[in-house]
Amino acid sequence: MAGEQWTPEQAADWNKTQPWRAGANFTPGSAINQLEMWQAETFDPATIDRELGYAQTAGINIVRVFLHNLLWEQDSAGLLTRMDQFLTIADKHHIGVMFVLFDDVWDPQPQLGPQRAPRPHVHNSGWVQSPGREVLMSAEKRAALEPYVKGVLTRFKDDKRVVVWDLYNEPGNGNTNAYGRWELKDKPKFSLELVKSAFQWAWEVRPSQPLTMGVWTGDWTDPAKLSDLNAYQLNHSDIVTFHMYADLPKTKSVTEALFRYQRPVICTEYLARPAGSLLQEILPYFKERHVGAIQWGLVAGKTQTQYAWESWEKPLDEEPKVWFHELFHPDGKPYDQQEVDLYRKLTSAP
Repeated sequence: MAGEQWTPEQAADWNKTQPWRAGANFTPGSAINQLEMWQAETFDPATIDRELGYAQTAGINIVRVFLHNLLWEQDSAGLLTRMDQFLTIADKHHIGVMFVLFDDVWDPQPQLGPQRAPRPHVHNSGWVQSPGREVLMSAEKRAALEPYVKGVLTRFKDDKRVVVWDLYNEPGNGNTNAYGRWELKDKPKFSLELVKSAFQWAWEVRPSQPLTMGVWTGDWTDPAKLSDLNAYQLNHSDIVTFHMYADLPKTKSVTEALFRYQRPVICTEYLARPAGSLLQEILPYFKERHVGAIQWGLVAGKTQTQYAWESWEKPLDEEPKVWFHELFHPDGKPYDQQEVDLYRKLTSAP
């Protein structure tokens, strides 16, 4: 029998079992994207262990980690084994995990096997969408994603090391500054179809952990202005999640608007220093309002997200003095010691 969305009361009961969650989106520095992170040939437990150790020193207690449907098609048993290994490493560092199953951002033509080298000084130059455009545009190929969603959720549906399932990152993102000419026309229409399927498949498994899908674009402060995508995401998620790369006043306004759903709220992407999204200002606000906080990036590596989005259009020849994302250098030195100290203070890390 298929499950359904949790009631606000069920979501509140789950929230009572959780600490305040604060942490980072995580890809090990040795991986340019989800495929390189998880494929057997490039899976890197030593780097994962070392970098999650840096996170532990800061008191970080959650990481958000991206999967990919092609990994399931390539080697489903191997993927599940490596996910279990990852969860063991994270748990050793007292860090819970939020897994992301689909993603509409960056390269719309993912391919298995060796991944390309990073383009020098370019933000996320090798990140890939899941699924790619050819799958997203085909109803038949979208339907074939069902075993991936159900297989992953079934394996870990009662695993206490998994905190939340984030079913789909930024559905409908057109990637206009990087891959716009290769993107689907009317992409949000196709994405909404996969959004609906992902919730249905997940409900048929009905994990013990909450299911969510974060709003990221458009105006959700006014219910009358909700896009079809945003309305579907917000009205079907067990807990409410969102992205906001803006200053504190803007972040406050979009966060407060989400309390009307009477569900736990987590910001699953923020921190863009040159854009005014500053950890020192926003993290204390999230703690005060008991909003979970997951910034973009942990350790500067092959994703190169210490560079700004604009690096796609404005070539650079050296690392920026003010990092866009990320918390640590590869050797574990904090980009800004005050940020790490703030994490430790707010999460009460020893």
